[in-house]
Amino acid sequence: MKKLKGRFWLALTIFSLMGQVAWVVENMYFNVFIYKIFNASAADISTMVTASAVTATLTTIFMGALSDKIGKRKLFICSGYILWGISIFSFVLLREDLISKTFAFAGTAAATGVSLTIILDCVMTFFGSTANDAAFNAWLTDSVDGEKRGAAEGINAMMPLVSILVVFGGFMFFDLNKAGSWSLIYTIIGVLVTAVGILGFFIIDEPEIQPAEGSYWGGIIYGFRPKTIASNKKLYVALLAFILFNISIQIFMPYLIIYYEVTLGMKDYVLIMAPAIIVASVITALWGKVYDKRGYCFSGVLAIVSLLLGYGLLFLTKATIPVFIGSLFMMSGYLCGMAVFGAYIRDHIPVGMAGRFQGVRICAQVLIPGIVGPMIGKKILENADTIIGNDGTQSFVPNANIFLGAAVVALFVLPLFFKKRAKIKPDAREGGMVK
Repeated sequence: MKKLKGRFWLALTIFSLMGQVAWVVENMYFNVFIYKIFNASAADISTMVTASAVTATLTTIFMGALSDKIGKRKLFICSGYILWGISIFSFVLLREDLISKTFAFAGTAAATGVSLTIILDCVMTFFGSTANDAAFNAWLTDSVDGEKRGAAEGINAMMPLVSILVVFGGFMFFDLNKAGSWSLIYTIIGVLVTAVGILGFFIIDEPEIQPAEGSYWGGIIYGFRPKTIASNKKLYVALLAFILFNISIQIFMPYLIIYYEVTLGMKDYVLIMAPAIIVASVITALWGKVYDKRGYCFSGVLAIVSLLLGYGLLFLTKATIPVFIGSLFMMSGYLCGMAVFGAYIRDHIPVGMAGRFQGVRICAQVLIPGIVGPMIGKKILENADTIIGNDGTQSFVPNANIFLGAAVVALFVLPLFFKKRAKIKPDAREGGMVK
């Protein structure tokens, strides 16, 4: 690890942060974008989240196995980030005036805009998942040994909150009801992601891995084979808990910003949430070390308890201070949980197979939760109140029941922490998993 201090930590910080900034814009603000610009419904948002989840999963499975087969991570990371940034920049074309002229035959500009956003979101997700979900995560797994796994994962896991702070802080200067603001946002994010991809050619060190033996197609299905599951039971029990954890998150997360702004009327929610995000980020950065010292069960259970406390406060109250406290507990539990699951799953991935196992991980983190979570959220909001905008269009108003639904699912995660943990011997990272 002494050799990694410097270039490794710099690359980890920059690529994790910029990747999460791009994902925050997609996961939290694409929903706001089609809600405000194209009057999207809850069903439209659910469709977009699901389509993106399927795309991310298939991309990670195929491209992760390909990076194993070739034995390279750096090329996939850097070129992927460059193309990712270009695809984000292309969202500047999604304006009603341009859509009306170009797709006049396709019906209303709003309906066409929703469809085009979903399609372009899938294109962007392909490049983002290649670069981040498949290659970057495999690179991180290959580059860190077990003793520093929690510390590295703590930094990686805190970046979603740091990125939320960066995005919230940046977006507060824009009027998100105007198409021009979105064009500028997509330009800035697209250019930054592309620049980071170029920088990666100079700061990322290629881990020493051998090209995977066997067929490419065998690598794609490897993590889904019954024999693989039977040989790595502890890993797959953790993945089951990870699935439930992320379903809980996906029930409310697509509607969180809309809930703050529309339901609670918190026009200055950025200023209110910023302190909570900063505190939660610090907690998450330190929580990786708690995992290293106290283990999976202790650190994981406390993260879920924090998440449940946050859900409870957000469900029971709409006052500013309790919402702030509830958001702090919720975000701390969410990101600390991500750190715990991330470190434990990486610890239990067999050596030299990090790429092909990213497909299994993404199924647990994105695909299944991205389908089931929004479906539950959409069901909860079926009878939600509606409001009429200044332009006469009707929009739904998310309610606090999304936090109750998320809490019910999160409760089922707790028993899975008390399965007997596999012990990793010191030479596990040299010759494969030793249990």
